[in-house]
Amino acid sequence: MPAPQEFIKYIDDKADAFIQRLSDAVAIPSVSSDASRRQDVIKMANWLSEQLQAVGVTTQLTDLGKQQIEGQELPLPPVILGKIGNDKNKKTILVYGHFDVQPAFKSDGWDTDPFTLVNDKATGRLIGRGASDDKGPVLGWVNVLQWHHENKKELPVNLRCCFEGMEESGSEGLDDLVARESKPGGWFDGVDAVCISDNYWLNTRTPALTYGLRGLSYYRVTVSGPARDLHSGVFGRTVYEPMTDLIYIMSKLVDNRGHILIPGVEDQVGIADEEEKKIYQALDYSIQDVEESAGAPIALSSDKVEVLMGRMRNPSLSLHGIEGAFSGVGAKTVIPAKVSGKFSIRLVPPQTPESVDPFVISYIEELFKGLNSKSKLEVESLHGGKPWVADHNHWNYEAAKRATWSTYNRLPDLTREGGSIPVTLTFADCLGVNVVLLPMGRGDDGAHSTNEKIDRFNFIEGTKLLGSYLYEVAV
Repeated sequence: MPAPQEFIKYIDDKADAFIQRLSDAVAIPSVSSDASRRQDVIKMANWLSEQLQAVGVTTQLTDLGKQQIEGQELPLPPVILGKIGNDKNKKTILVYGHFDVQPAFKSDGWDTDPFTLVNDKATGRLIGRGASDDKGPVLGWVNVLQWHHENKKELPVNLRCCFEGMEESGSEGLDDLVARESKPGGWFDGVDAVCISDNYWLNTRTPALTYGLRGLSYYRVTVSGPARDLHSGVFGRTVYEPMTDLIYIMSKLVDNRGHILIPGVEDQVGIADEEEKKIYQALDYSIQDVEESAGAPIALSSDKVEVLMGRMRNPSLSLHGIEGAFSGVGAKTVIPAKVSGKFSIRLVPPQTPESVDPFVISYIEELFKGLNSKSKLEVESLHGGKPWVADHNHWNYEAAKRATWSTYNRLPDLTREGGSIPVTLTFADCLGVNVVLLPMGRGDDGAHSTNEKIDRFNFIEGTKLLGSYLYEVAV
């Protein structure tokens, strides 16, 4: 059944207030990977819990224990569990999102302070870290609930919430919580389906539903040698230099066309047949979309299908950075004593972190062995998640399709996404139910990048979409 027109009008009327709420959320720098920001992540958890309580949600801040980060033992941010309704005649829907964000500094290349939401009325963009990933979508649910609470309207479904503060750092502790709360008597007991809004349209035009995600294996390669940093004028060409060994290893992981050079990794994935390629050919997406989103004409190929499969159904390996090396301004002639290179592999079925790790670790160890270096090597798999594919003909998806049509007057593209949301598979496995990914943002939002934004249109219409979904899925 469609959402009430009074609800749709309310969302339009309250748009400015909802944008202010998003501004308040963006202002909390909840960077989960930064030990100095851990209290901000916890502050964000408390703030969001209060927002939910104010619109009628019963919440519980659930302790996940502690973690070692940057040489410190810190509390993990609590997970917010929430519930409204327990009517056995209604479906029970679980919604998930996260309130932590990626690191951001103006010096990274931001045009504005990343933790001050900028409402650019000329472009319609709401610019700030977390605006699209994932504070905007999470607050979309709060916006929906506000209308029901203020007008004393029952939800068409029983609602359960799970909002975490470690998604950008591997969702540490969440899998155990989901498994525990999925048991009889737990917060997720009786859930019929799951909805996650933490992804994006393929482009700037066409709404989408996502039925597949790549998994992830994240690695750190550390090479250490001297007992301390050395002066290159004194020790250059007299000792083995860890940076030289590390750069060699990193250069042998992937080529500049994206081909993974580690034997055995790509062999695990089958080759797409012509019928499968037709799925990608039919999507409303182009090489121009890729390059506009990237901000430069740098697509690996002019073949749309090849590029889309590279994003959705094939594994990829990306180099992310080097820790411990000089990166400041000026010219410092230091030989670092210890450096760590970081990279990840995006996985696709049937790959898993467990199936890929042995190939990666043994390959790097053999590369290093061939250098005959006196430095020391350590290879670590830091965290990972399995890939996921769902049935896009399930009633959960059919409801999301109807909600998309009623909101945007067009059917969504059905996509597999290149990103990873490991908890998606955890929910599917622990609950044994269908999971739909219902995006709010556009393909050019720049999540994890500088000048991240969500368009005002997408934030407000996306709020209507989430509300419409709850009515459609109730049928």
